[in-house]
Amino acid sequence: MHLFWQVVSLAGAGLILAAFVALQRHRWTTRGAAYLWFNLAGALLLLAVAIADQRAGFIILEGVWAAVSLVSIVRPSSPAPQGPA
Repeated sequence: MHLFWQVVSLAGAGLILAAFVALQRHRWTTRGAAYLWFNLAGALLLLAVAIADQRAGFIILEGVWAAVSLVSIVRPSSPAPQGPA
């Protein structure tokens, strides 16, 4: 694979992994803007690589990953319900 696409794939993976590590270390939450934007950016970079490499499974995976992240950014979910009052 061309060096350019290797760099793009490493950047995409790095963004998604950075979000995962921050989440696991309780620095970010799944609803936090940074977490969602890192996931979206990483997924879009990896989607571009998957399209260039014509890998259908990864196109679907990264496309859905990006779509879910984008929807969560555009339309934040309501707060989790609290127990009985």
